[in-house]
Amino acid sequence: MNMNLNLKISSGKQRRSVQYKPLLWLLVIPLLNIVYELLNHSGDNVHSLVTSLDVSTPFIPVFIIPYVLWYPFLLGVLVLILRKNVQKYYQTVLALCMGLILCDLIYICFQTMVPRPEVAPNGFLHQLVSLVYASDKPFNCFPSIHVLTSTLMIAGSSIIRWKIRIPIVVVAWSIIASTLFIKQHVIADVIAGMLAAKLVFELSGRLLPFLQNRMATRNAKGGRYENHK
Repeated sequence: MNMNLNLKISSGKQRRSVQYKPLLWLLVIPLLNIVYELLNHSGDNVHSLVTSLDVSTPFIPVFIIPYVLWYPFLLGVLVLILRKNVQKYYQTVLALCMGLILCDLIYICFQTMVPRPEVAPNGFLHQLVSLVYASDKPFNCFPSIHVLTSTLMIAGSSIIRWKIRIPIVVVAWSIIASTLFIKQHVIADVIAGMLAAKLVFELSGRLLPFLQNRMATRNAKGGRYENHK
């Protein structure tokens, strides 16, 4: 009986490891982030997309909370998508990578800057805003990556039942709003981020079957080669 129990536990662990193995593809994202960091500086021609509406948008420090929850939010939603539908997970991750590459290309050709307000160190929230400002220079703004990725989480989570998806949508929109209310981005950055997300999500949906067919064909050829040897 103990042997049967051990076999069940072992097979359960193997199934879980196989189930979550696709999460390893997320390691591509930190690599792409290196390019972001290299581009996050003032160039020869930096543009401003600030409008009068952006100037009148209030600074609300409490929105720093959803802003900094961005990373765990992305990971959590991607895990939920993976558990529900592997194909949709791959589409979302592919769209995310394509979106980051698209943003980097735009930053190379069209660098923008958002002026930031002076933040007095009055309380935890203000200190957290100052920490974000210190760690992220005010460039690489158009499109907003926070907005792009949050919009992708809304799109990718479409296969999740509404009881779970409603909080995802609420948090995603709070992150999108936070980019304006802590003065990290302007309205043009938000619109561009949402449009870019729609574009790459549609493209990834069309590109993914092609890539999977190519990989399946390559694996089949490799198997025939091994059998021939």
